[in-house]
Amino acid sequence: MARGIEIREAHFPGRAPIDTYGNGGFRFADMSHRGSILCLPSGIYGWDMDAGKPLNVENFQKVIDEAAEIEVLLVGTGNDMRVLPLELKAALKAGGIASDPMSTGAAVRTFNIMLMESRAVAAALIAV
Repeated sequence: MARGIEIREAHFPGRAPIDTYGNGGFRFADMSHRGSILCLPSGIYGWDMDAGKPLNVENFQKVIDEAAEIEVLLVGTGNDMRVLPLELKAALKAGGIASDPMSTGAAVRTFNIMLMESRAVAAALIAV
């Protein structure tokens, strides 16, 4: 008997450069994702985040959980640059992660370069 549609958390199990971004999503590894994403050492994940939501520790918990494998976190904050709250910066720093907020476009370009250099980089990218 056929099963119904199974909806799973969006996840690509690997590291890949971001090919394009815009129109509310991203393209990478011959795939596309509508919405924001987290690019972590364990893979690329769909992220329930938009420019209207707060940048807080709770919304970055998945990043903090992988802190041992991340040196730099690039935070693409949408079309405009937003400052990271002190509580979030402190939580990331406590895990040994340097954080750098910037527009999503700048974060995508920087992530791709650092990934090609085999750096311990991660990115939290808000869709534009």
